[in-house]
Amino acid sequence: MKYLAHTFSTPAENLAADEALLAITEVQGVEYLRIWESATPFVVVGLGNHLSQEVNLAACDEESIPVLRRFSGGGTVVQGPGCLSYALSLRVAGGDDFASVTATNRTVMERNRAAIEKVIGQPVHVLGHTDLETGGRKFSGNAQRRGRHAFLFHGTFLYAADLDLIERVLLHPSREPDWRGRRTHQEFLANLAATREAINEAMREAWNAKEGITANELGLPLEELSERHNDPAWVQRLP
Repeated sequence: MKYLAHTFSTPAENLAADEALLAITEVQGVEYLRIWESATPFVVVGLGNHLSQEVNLAACDEESIPVLRRFSGGGTVVQGPGCLSYALSLRVAGGDDFASVTATNRTVMERNRAAIEKVIGQPVHVLGHTDLETGGRKFSGNAQRRGRHAFLFHGTFLYAADLDLIERVLLHPSREPDWRGRRTHQEFLANLAATREAINEAMREAWNAKEGITANELGLPLEELSERHNDPAWVQRLP
C-alpha cells in the first residue's frame, strides 16, 4: 500500500483527492492511505444530507466557513485544525472482508479501533456502524463509497478540534445512532489524548502503508473534480 501525507490548498481539492484515489484504485488496482488536515475550517455534508437539516448556514456565513458536499454517505462533519483525516482506497477483491458494505465496515473499523486503542492505552469501541468512541464519547466518524473493483473508506480523528465551533456551525443531526442519546455535539464529541503524529503512525502501521509517495508523483486529476465540489448546484442538491 502506498502512503500519501498531503493536504491540498482548498477544501474542494481535498475532497476531490479522495475521489481521485478511488478512481485510480478502481482502474489500476494500486491501494493508498492518505493522511491530511485542513489549516482552515470547512463543513462537509454527506451525499444524502439536506443542508437545511444539518448545517447552521447563518453561522457558517457569519464566520466565512465554506460548506461542501462529499460523494460518500455518512453524516455532516467539520474539517479543520485538530481534525486529522484519512482516506483508504482499497481493492474489493481478496475474500469476504470487503465483499459488502457491512463486512467492509466491520473489517476497517476493527483495524482502526485496535490502532487507536494501542495509541491511547484506553479501551476503544466501535458503536453505531462507523463511530469510534472512548469513555462514552465519539472521536471518529467514517464513511465509504464503493466502486465495482475498489472502495474508498475515509474518516476523521478528533485530537485538537474546536468543539465549540462544531456546536455553532452544525445543527443537531437529523439522524443519530441510539448510543448518542440526544446529546449535543459538545456533550457527545471528544478529542483524543494523542498527537497528530502518533495517530498518523498508528494508521500507517495498521494498514502496512510503507511506500511514501508525493502528490506530484501521483498526479491526481483534481481540476474537474474540484470544479464539481465547488459548484453550488452540487452542494445544494437534494438527495
